[in-house]
Amino acid sequence: MQDLADMPSKNILHLSDKEKPVIILGLDPGTAITGYGLIETVSGGYRLLNYGCIRTEPGAGDAARLLKLHQDLCMLLDVTQPDQVAIEKLFFNRNTTTAVPVGQARGVLLLTCAQRDLPIGEYTPLEVKQALTGYGRADKQQIQYMVRKLLRMEQIPKPDDAADALAIAITHAHYHRNTRMWKEQP
Repeated sequence: MQDLADMPSKNILHLSDKEKPVIILGLDPGTAITGYGLIETVSGGYRLLNYGCIRTEPGAGDAARLLKLHQDLCMLLDVTQPDQVAIEKLFFNRNTTTAVPVGQARGVLLLTCAQRDLPIGEYTPLEVKQALTGYGRADKQQIQYMVRKLLRMEQIPKPDDAADALAIAITHAHYHRNTRMWKEQP
């Protein structure tokens, strides 16, 4: 994908129908690696705009890592100008040792987006799996396959954190589109 500094601030398609494009930034929180995926809703589907990861230094202290995460997300928001943000809800069934650091990173992401008054959707892994595959127990490969298909990509996006962020963005677009359709019905 292209470097953040080289991205245009907004890349809007002009649609012939009444559906207004919505740019959605999906975030997969983590202290070491936070995945991001930027998509745009278009008539009948989605368009990939960008994806990647925010990485922090492994040897840095917690405060320094969270500060870098905040600073890099601020830059990402400045460059991409999303209309809405989607973030994964915390769910720890097995690896509870990562719950606190991921929770801290998630808090930084939520606060940074809230400071900019961005609408934020939050989705559990189950909701993401159901939205993309229709099956709540889908495995990571099935989710990545659907991300690749829905965004018309030649390859599955790497790393996994970025693929997860794209899946979260697609989930938000799916729920946003369905909610809007339900509200428009008489």
